[in-house]
Amino acid sequence: MPAVRPCPVPQDSLLHAYQRGAGFADCYVTEVAGAVSQATFVEAFYTSGLFKVERTLLQHLAAKPATDADASRLAQGQAQRYSAWQVEGQSECELLLADFTGRTRSWLRASPIESRAQAPRTRLYFGSALVPRRQGGAAQPGLGWPFHALLGFHRLYSRLLLQAASRRVRTP
Repeated sequence: MPAVRPCPVPQDSLLHAYQRGAGFADCYVTEVAGAVSQATFVEAFYTSGLFKVERTLLQHLAAKPATDADASRLAQGQAQRYSAWQVEGQSECELLLADFTGRTRSWLRASPIESRAQAPRTRLYFGSALVPRRQGGAAQPGLGWPFHALLGFHRLYSRLLLQAASRRVRTP
């Protein structure tokens, strides 16, 4: 299984705008064999067993259900909403979703690796952003202690989600 590792948020990405300022943005990457389309990656990500646990929690705790068919429609660019998220930006190789609170973003990108010497490979990215809330009219918004307390879990969960999706992608 290819390694999932942290990497800088690509400067040409939809997620990059969230790296500036008082917010938080991170990015993880892995490489897989074959030419994997963005649609295949998005569907694999949102239908992985691990992500289905999150979908179940969102269905019961936030009344934001989603199905594998909903994930397929999202992947094909035929949906603007998916469970607790709304499409904020989408291209041939990227998907940026904003959650219903407006505080978090989820980003996926599939990029072919150009090489004449090797068989086709694809770089799969998963990133997140947290937009701070202004507190008491303070000029400098903060992310708060819950963010810092959960950051270790977030990093592990992000890696596991990307790893689960990379296992699910199928190439022709």
